[in-house]
Amino acid sequence: MSNLITRRHLLWSVPVILVAAAGLAVTKMMQPPPEDLDVSLSKPTDRGLYIASVAPGLAPIVIGTMHGWVIQITTPEGLPVDHATIAVDGGMPQHGHGLPTEPEVSADLGEGRYQVDGMKFNMPGWWVVKLSVNGPAGEDTATFNLVL
Repeated sequence: MSNLITRRHLLWSVPVILVAAAGLAVTKMMQPPPEDLDVSLSKPTDRGLYIASVAPGLAPIVIGTMHGWVIQITTPEGLPVDHATIAVDGGMPQHGHGLPTEPEVSADLGEGRYQVDGMKFNMPGWWVVKLSVNGPAGEDTATFNLVL
């Protein structure tokens, strides 16, 4: 009899746990972004090796529309950083998923400016765009916040 009760409890507890977990996930996704969120489009990189600036090609950014960005990388003194390698990544922190595309640098525009193509955001909310910069001063990263 005790084996029957244990199996019955197990069969009922699994759906209850799944529903509770789904409820917590939805609650997290529905929360607004932090009030003190830094949404600046220009900032020092995490280790302070560079200043990174982003300029989305759409203003305002339209959900579901493919577009490009221009990224500018300078030294902390304001000199352009040419011939850097830049990788772009990102996603939605509250949803736990990445970008729906794989943006990449398509052109070195000179004067520390780089064209990035393949940017797209598929839903409103809080997004992060992460830049990894490898230039003369070394490797560094910068994270930009967007609320769409």
